[in-house]
Amino acid sequence: MPLPRLLTLLPKRLNLSLLATVALLLILALVNQPLQTGSAPQGIVSFQMATTAEQSMAILRSWRQDGLLWAHISLWLDFLFVPAYLFTLIFLTNHLTRDRPGVRERNVARWVKALFVAAGAADMGENILLLNNMDPPTDVISLSATICALIKFTGLMLGAAGLVIIRAARRRPMAHG
Repeated sequence: MPLPRLLTLLPKRLNLSLLATVALLLILALVNQPLQTGSAPQGIVSFQMATTAEQSMAILRSWRQDGLLWAHISLWLDFLFVPAYLFTLIFLTNHLTRDRPGVRERNVARWVKALFVAAGAADMGENILLLNNMDPPTDVISLSATICALIKFTGLMLGAAGLVIIRAARRRPMAHG
């Protein structure tokens, strides 16, 4: 099914949040390019996963002054990206459950939304920690940011799995229109 046709099947607010999410994701991917160095092969994600002050400092040194500016821009942009992807995932969950009146499906949907909200909260906490871990980095903040990143990634993956379960459990196709 072509993308324009698919977009006509989705609710307007889901389309708008999806557009904002994709636009911010593309901008974040571009901002991440100068952050990819030998010490940070995945750019800002490497900094998120640096569990010690020593690893964090090596990454910060590899970025130099220009890279630090891009890292700050990336983290501040992520404060916009989090609500964008969170709204998109919640709207998508609502869309996929709109014709599923069963108690089990509604309970799964509530858990999926809770996982997405937990992921978003962990992402916000991670951003705050990373902004505070730049001058100078500490072991406690580095490890805390990594734990928040792991909670974020786990929440997003489990929530996505829940959406697959909701979709796969469908006994009849979604009504169009």
